Amino acid sequence: MELLANRFGKDGPSDARQIRSRKALTGALLALLIEKPFDQLTIREITSRAGTGYATFFRHYQTKEALLADVAAEEIAGLLDMTVPIMHDTNSHESTRALCTHVYEHRKLWSALLTGGAAGIVRDEFIRQARELPRDMNLPESWLPEDLGVVYGTGGTIDLLAWWLAQDEQYSPEEIADILDRLIISPLVGRLGIAKVPAN
Repeated sequence: MELLANRFGKDGPSDARQIRSRKALTGALLALLIEKPFDQLTIREITSRAGTGYATFFRHYQTKEALLADVAAEEIAGLLDMTVPIMHDTNSHESTRALCTHVYEHRKLWSALLTGGAAGIVRDEFIRQARELPRDMNLPESWLPEDLGVVYGTGGTIDLLAWWLAQDEQYSPEEIADILDRLIISPLVGRLGIAKVPAN
C-alpha cells in the first residue's frame, strides 16, 4: 500500500533503525491525539513523546500532516480490509455493523482521527483508498457516476462516524450501523444492501 507520506517524496523505511523511528513517531502521534486535538500538536511534542530527535522527524516526514496521513492510511486500510469482504459475502448491513463495532472498540483513536483538525486528512485518505477498491459489484444505479457514489458514500460515512463519536454514548454500534446502512450504504449498493431474510 502506498502511503500518503511516501507521496510527499519520502521513501519507506529500509532498515531496522528507520522502521523503529517511524513506529515511534506514529505511536507518539496516536498517543498524543488522544490527549489533544491534532491542530494543537507540534512536531517537537511528537518527537519528545517518541524519544527521537527533532531532525529525525524530517528524515521520515516533511510535515506533521504527512505523519497523520501515514497513520490514517494504515487505520483505514485495516478497516476496509475487514469490512469490504463482508459486504461481498453477506450484505451491506453486516458490513456496516462490523465497521461500527470496530470503530466503537477503538473509539478513542477514531475520535482523535475524526476531530481536532485531523478529519480533513482522514476523509481525503478514506476517499483515496475507496477509489482504489475493485469495482466488480455491478451496481444497478447506473444513473449515478461511480466516482460520485464513492465520494458521497465515503464522505457520508466519515461524517456520520464523527457525529456519533461526538455524542455522549447515546447510540450503540448496532443503531449507528442501521442508520449508516439505511441512509448511505444500502441506497448506493442496491441489492447488495438488502439483508438476506429467511423464508417463512
